[in-house]
Amino acid sequence: MSTVALIEDDRLIVEPVVRALEGRGYKVFTAFNGAAGLEMVLTNPVDLVILDIMLPEKDGWEVCKAIRAESVVPILMLTALSDEVDRVLGLELGADDYLTKPFSTRELLARIKALLRRVEFDSTRMTEARVLSTGDIKLDFDRRRAFKNQTELELRYKEFELLSLLVMNVGEVVTRADIFDKVWGTDWLGDMRTLDVHIRWLREKLEDDPSSPQYIQTVRGVGYRFVSRS
Repeated sequence: MSTVALIEDDRLIVEPVVRALEGRGYKVFTAFNGAAGLEMVLTNPVDLVILDIMLPEKDGWEVCKAIRAESVVPILMLTALSDEVDRVLGLELGADDYLTKPFSTRELLARIKALLRRVEFDSTRMTEARVLSTGDIKLDFDRRRAFKNQTELELRYKEFELLSLLVMNVGEVVTRADIFDKVWGTDWLGDMRTLDVHIRWLREKLEDDPSSPQYIQTVRGVGYRFVSRS
């Protein structure tokens, strides 16, 4: 049974969402403000967090950042804000996906299923390859850490996932469709520009000159290729 933490102050949203999740077999913890929600997540083992942005006491941005400092648990943010800047901010703080209000229960359940499937896939893959090195890049799957020339790269959850996929297919083109399938899940319903944002973030951390990338090369109209460099 997967456990979901729902942090939302609107009871008109909380009650039907809890019923839907429990009806699908999920165990649900709820909190109605950011401070209580943060404590709930950090003191209980949860598999996924559903986090509203506009919360009393601590807003969703603060809670997301604080959770990410302690955990890699998947975070799905709920927002009434449709501005791209607000959505990108959530991703920058470590959220894995976002859902704009109003939303359907069916769409919410699809997003949750996709995120949890990614966690299961990651666990399986990490038992197969503990450490992977190519050129001056090393990935430690046990500790979810990445290094360039023995210097650690500070990667977000999805950045590590994306880099891992590209490195495991070093020299080969990985299509955008395959990346979405393997990193975000086949049920991904979010903004397709999410991949471009994560590629940009990775290049800023990995490349000597992000404007002229040498490690992560764009194959126009197809996808991306990782090139090993010593």
